[in-house]
Amino acid sequence: MKQKHELAQEDYMQGMKYKELAEKYEVSINTIKSWRKRHGWNRKGVHPQDEKGCTQTKKTGAPVGNQNAVGNSGNKNPKWGNKNAVGHGAPKGNHNAMTHGLYATVVYEHLSDEDRVLFDLSQDIEGQEQELQVARFKLAKLIQDQKEHRLKGMAVSGDGAYSYTLRDDFYTDAINKALDMISKIETRIDKSKLEREKLQAQLSKMRAETEFIEERIKLLKGQKKDTSLLDALIEGRKQYEQNSD
Repeated sequence: MKQKHELAQEDYMQGMKYKELAEKYEVSINTIKSWRKRHGWNRKGVHPQDEKGCTQTKKTGAPVGNQNAVGNSGNKNPKWGNKNAVGHGAPKGNHNAMTHGLYATVVYEHLSDEDRVLFDLSQDIEGQEQELQVARFKLAKLIQDQKEHRLKGMAVSGDGAYSYTLRDDFYTDAINKALDMISKIETRIDKSKLEREKLQAQLSKMRAETEFIEERIKLLKGQKKDTSLLDALIEGRKQYEQNSD
């Protein structure tokens, strides 16, 4: 059975956009972007409208056949030349170009299939939590804007004048949508965390069983020290205590 990121890659290759993939597989857009970088998704130059395409760099320099540089041998005495770049650049052995994404990719390649699933799930949760923070920030901003954009006025009746306050329906609708979005994200996070806990429990059980089997194999092959004498002494002590009773 294919994993979620593999199915998402197939849809991505067919032209689906980040937002569509995120909605279909119930993950954040950041998770989709992370999958694309980690697994090397490539549509060979095909870019959706809402994604950044390749920028064509305009070629610079003199036209073909231009003779501007003929006879110019350059700076013959670099000692008096421009030194703006002197001393710049990373020291030997520096890994400035090793970004977090590349590091994660290198580590990912050395993980087992089970650990990869757990890693992807953890990355998914992290992306959703970031999305939740953004949604909460937007909600707080909407509430603040609503307070600052109240419609105030004065009404006159037979009993005299009184002030009134109206709220813009736009903010009410926007706040309700933001609350609904936050609720959905929180539900997805809880679901993903529960799935991760189950997977961690399964992996722990599997590793414990593997260690037990390896220990049994070592005993059968005689790779462990012979403790038969110690076991006999312990058993003899138990029998002595039972007879004494």
